[in-house]
Amino acid sequence: MKDIKNTSRSRSQESSAAIEKMYITMRHLFNRGFYKPMGVSGETLREALLSLRPEIYGNIAEEKVELSGLLYVIERLPTGIEECRFINLTSDEGYSGSHFQAIVPPKRKRNCYRIDEEQMNVEITRGRSDIYDILTHLTFIFIESHKIKNRVLLDDAGEVSRDWQKLEQAVSQKKKLSQIEKEKAVSHAANILGRTFIEVLDIYDAFGSELSPDRFLHVIFWLGKLAIEEVVDDNKRTITFSPILRERLGHHIHGEIWATNVKEVLNENQLLDRPIHVISANMHSVMNSIFATTALKTKFKDKSDFFIYEELSKSGAYEVRDKVEEFAKLHGMISIPDTSGTNIDVQIFDTAKMDWAKSSFPTANIGDIKPVIIVMDYAFGEQAYETIDELLKPYKKDNTLLNVESVSIMGKAGILEGRKGDIMIPTAHINEGTADNYFFHNELAAEMFEGNDISVFAGSMVTVLGTSLQNKDLLRFFHESTWGVIGLEMEGSYYQKAIQSASKIRKSIPLDVKVRYAYYASDNPLETGRTLASGGLGTTGVKPTYLITIKILEQIFNVK
Repeated sequence: MKDIKNTSRSRSQESSAAIEKMYITMRHLFNRGFYKPMGVSGETLREALLSLRPEIYGNIAEEKVELSGLLYVIERLPTGIEECRFINLTSDEGYSGSHFQAIVPPKRKRNCYRIDEEQMNVEITRGRSDIYDILTHLTFIFIESHKIKNRVLLDDAGEVSRDWQKLEQAVSQKKKLSQIEKEKAVSHAANILGRTFIEVLDIYDAFGSELSPDRFLHVIFWLGKLAIEEVVDDNKRTITFSPILRERLGHHIHGEIWATNVKEVLNENQLLDRPIHVISANMHSVMNSIFATTALKTKFKDKSDFFIYEELSKSGAYEVRDKVEEFAKLHGMISIPDTSGTNIDVQIFDTAKMDWAKSSFPTANIGDIKPVIIVMDYAFGEQAYETIDELLKPYKKDNTLLNVESVSIMGKAGILEGRKGDIMIPTAHINEGTADNYFFHNELAAEMFEGNDISVFAGSMVTVLGTSLQNKDLLRFFHESTWGVIGLEMEGSYYQKAIQSASKIRKSIPLDVKVRYAYYASDNPLETGRTLASGGLGTTGVKPTYLITIKILEQIFNVK
């Protein structure tokens, strides 16, 4: 008798199945129009997330409450969402012109509106990736809220523990807590959360703000309060998707408006027929790389370029930033703040108006037909396809084809070997959850960055469906198998899909368009304590950001 084949699944296969199940479930719930996250309709989503156990959510599968993951999520959701029983995901439906004040989370560009005590509206203008991101984060905080409920609810009638009563008293105070009051409240909160006193104290201030220094207690209380009411009073929290959002999603509505705005500015300035170089980056590194050293030469005399870039990157450096921006606008830069809902600002640089002697590239050799550089702010996930796809289409009014000579993508990514601040040069993008993969010739190479005291890695990169679904087992498989993945990000394959379809199929841009991809590491999800939840890059990201930017510009400007 033949041996029965071992059909047990590896942890990476289980993780892959959990991710697929999550996305199928999210699409189903979106089409349905509403669901109750902690009810029967949200059960599949909860089970999949608990099975996946993403690194960013730390102790999600344990009894104790996950603090770093909670901070990461709270920074990406609107203030006050923990108090809301009804969360409504909408399209851009005109709230910006109403009396409602937009609430923008500190770490995620999205407009949110508090409709009343119980309802928060969250605008979705960046495509499906935005929905996946929010639903994953909400599922996590609701799971954590029921951990709080389990530790404080003593019976079905609603009797609660003494620790909960003391926490409620602390939260009900309108004034800032004194040190003694704060430490007493933290002691009770630590018991509720299953964490030590020092663990809670260490993260306490990170939740706070000037207006709400004791927000940590507020968040914990309201998460637990609504979870208790879900069980005792059967008042389930509900997430709804507006009919307009369900009708508009996937139709490139915001991306088309955004791209048309950019092309109209190009047309108004007689720049449409020039060679065009598109760069996806932040809104400071290209401008600073070209102009900062000259604009600030008197203020930072005898200082290195990288010293100046670090000074510009410091919080509160508004005066010097404004000075560089004013100088750039006098030398060919046009700024286009976003009005389309994409949250992607744009800068256009007309090299014909640049005085190269007053720039950081005095030996630039750009030929007779002066190129134009379009710098677009970071897209989010699938939004990368929507925006670049629309930008590379002909200008509608007279069907003018854009002479796009290169598209360069610089961004942050998770690294699978190395540490924060290291550089990754991709040779291919693999799209997680699909059979799609994109091989390309990258004009940037690892050896170009050597000798700068920064480690550089080259190889394939995986475009993940969401950073909040980083899982060690799945990422280890990608890294250690023949895929040889060096890092993960959220937009690469979407950019490349748009570039390839525009150049090779639609023929709306030149077939020989050059592409450049380079990323700097924001985290290492395979190392405990170095995930995205461990905090930002600080000034560690300044050097790799500008090294990449300068290499891109040297190629565009033909600097030898």
